[in-house]
Amino acid sequence: MARATEQSLVDRLSRQSEQALGRIAEEVVGNPVVGRAVSGALEARERAAAVQEATMGALNIPSAGDVERLTRRIRSVSQRLESIEDLLDRLEERAAAAELDSGDDRMPAVEARLEEIARDLAALRDAVAPDAEPMPRAQERLTVTEATG
Repeated sequence: MARATEQSLVDRLSRQSEQALGRIAEEVVGNPVVGRAVSGALEARERAAAVQEATMGALNIPSAGDVERLTRRIRSVSQRLESIEDLLDRLEERAAAAELDSGDDRMPAVEARLEEIARDLAALRDAVAPDAEPMPRAQERLTVTEATG
């Protein structure tokens, strides 16, 4: 029972302390002198930051904002490069797989088709020029007007 009394006393003290701190904070924030002091300090801070950035710019020294923007840009470029590398890896894998597939299966078919074309050309040559002797050069150059004369 003593423990329950101690706990309720601690709870009451805690609540009263929180309420008192809340009232003090409201009075401090509501005080016009404190409000002007805080707003003046914030304005001074902004002016100092602007002067610092201008000075660093004049000295060609990057500001923290410049470094942060550059860092974000480098991360973005790095992510894009990684995605390009992944795409290239996938393309290489697909090309290697296609090379393996086409290399073994298609070569005999291509060779057979080339042999068939060679036989067709030989048959066509025999049909057009059955003699093995080439045509005489003088006959090759004859024109229609020379033959009638």
